[in-house]
Amino acid sequence: QVQLVESGGGAVQAGGSLRLSCAASGRTFSIYAMGWFRQAPGKEREFVAAINRSGTSTYYPDSVKGRFTTSRDNVKNTVYLQMNSLKPEDTAVYYCAARRGDGLAMTNYDYDYWGLGTQVTVSS
Repeated sequence: QVQLVESGGGAVQAGGSLRLSCAASGRTFSIYAMGWFRQAPGKEREFVAAINRSGTSTYYPDSVKGRFTTSRDNVKNTVYLQMNSLKPEDTAVYYCAARRGDGLAMTNYDYDYWGLGTQVTVSS
């Protein structure tokens, strides 16, 4: 099992940046591919980014491509989400998730473990 704790959320003005971190417990972090999702009030959880076990491959939906970047440090057991050029529509609770095995996945059902989330609020 792995436990995930997100941090780095907060309030920022449109055009600003935030970097989210997700710290994982345990020594086997490198066996998990990771993902980021977000959920705004009244909306379904939305895929934001995915990264494979080694950090050599990433994937983003069009809504954040070119603005968000995910990376990982398997020594520190941490995955990051750098968010630039933030927009009010990026406001949501952001979650990191882990899945056994490698490969990039984009749906909730592909992930086995979830953090509790961190709030990101972008004002216009």
